[in-house]
Formats: sequence, structure tokens, C-alpha cells
Amino acid sequence: MDAKNAVILKSYPNGIQLFLDSGMEFSELLEQVAVKFRESAAFFRDAAVAVSFEGRTLSKQEELRMVQTITDNSQLNITCIVGKDEELDRFYSKAVNAFVRMQENASAQFYRGTLRRGQMLETESGIIILGDVEAGASVISTGSIVVLGALRGNAYISGKEHYIAALEMTPQKLKIGDFKYQTEDKQRGPLYGLLYRRRSLPAKIQPQMAYVEKGRIVLRPITNEYPGGLMR
Repeated sequence: MDAKNAVILKSYPNGIQLFLDSGMEFSELLEQVAVKFRESAAFFRDAAVAVSFEGRTLSKQEELRMVQTITDNSQLNITCIVGKDEELDRFYSKAVNAFVRMQENASAQFYRGTLRRGQMLETESGIIILGDVEAGASVISTGSIVVLGALRGNAYISGKEHYIAALEMTPQKLKIGDFKYQTEDKQRGPLYGLLYRRRSLPAKIQPQMAYVEKGRIVLRPITNEYPGGLMR
């Protein structure tokens, strides 16, 4: 493959996929990544995005060098490194299918945008959010909540038969029916999560969902098999 096509970018909501040449020397590949992102800097601007790498297997160190090269040659904020693209395809496919079903039953809303600290979105139906729910923001719903982005704030559902799903599931608080879930960061104090994230490197994430099982809220990676069916 020639150098011009050694790195191919594909964007999706809140994320970027990099298709990398499997045979090129890694140092040369980094140079091509730098070129691609310098050329695309005006398009991506200062967005916060997830990134996934396809086409070749990277070591942890190589992933980190990739992330550093991207941030050095753009204004992007890389929030996390996502696993294989089929995980994303499965998540988005199921989310879209669920939304169509909810729309057919007149029981869903669609919200485009990011909820920022202090903002609250309340609905008397299920909802799919194309964007992030940032720390300090809240979603309150009578039906299921699907976040096609990062859930870092709070999500509350009135009925225990529903679920909460997100591409990145790192919430502060979840409530489904009478059952509550609170992250360890929140339990350890308001500064713990901030200090930990500053020291840590971008984490691999999987789309996850939260639902009630045996009297408590559980978080599980999204797979093809779930009790009662996924995103019903």
C-alpha cells in the first residue's frame, strides 16, 4: 500500500476509526497519522472523541504513541480507545432497531446534542441521545435510555423493567425503579475520579448496559444474548 493510503480515517458520532496499513514500519505509520490529522484539524476542531484502530494489532505502547501523535497534530481530546469495530456496529444496530420499535409504539424521543454539567433532560418516554451526558448532567425518563456517546453523569428511570445503555458507561449515579447504582469514584469523594483520570491513560471501553437483576443494578458489556432480549 502506498503511503497516501496507509492511514484511512472514518468518523462516526463521538468517534474516529483509523484503518492502518499492516505492513508499514510503525515509525512511518506514525508520520502518516500525523499528516492525516494535520490535514483534518479544521474539520475535527476540538471535539472530544473515542478512537479505534483497525487493520493491524497494536501493542499498548503503540496505542499510546498513536494517541499522542493524534493529540500533537490536532486539537482533539481523545477520551478513550475503543475495541473492535463490530462492537460499535452491534451497539448502534441494536440501538437504532430499538429506537424504530419505540417510535412505532409512540414511546420514544430522539435528542441530538451533549448534555453539560447542570443540565437536565426529562421525558415521559424512552429516549435515545446522540451525544454525551457529561458529569453533573442528568437524564430522567419513564422508559429506557440509550446514549450514543458517553454517559458520565446521572440517569434515572422510573420502571425497573427498562434499561440504560451507552457507548461509554462511566456514570456518577444510575437509578432504575427503586434500585440505585453509584460509582466507586463518587463513593470515594469528588476529587478521586478527577485525580485518577489525570494520572491514567485512555481506557479500552465496550458499549455497556445497566439493568435490574436479582434485586440490584448490574452493568454488562453488550452482547447478542441478554435476559429478556436486548433493547426491547
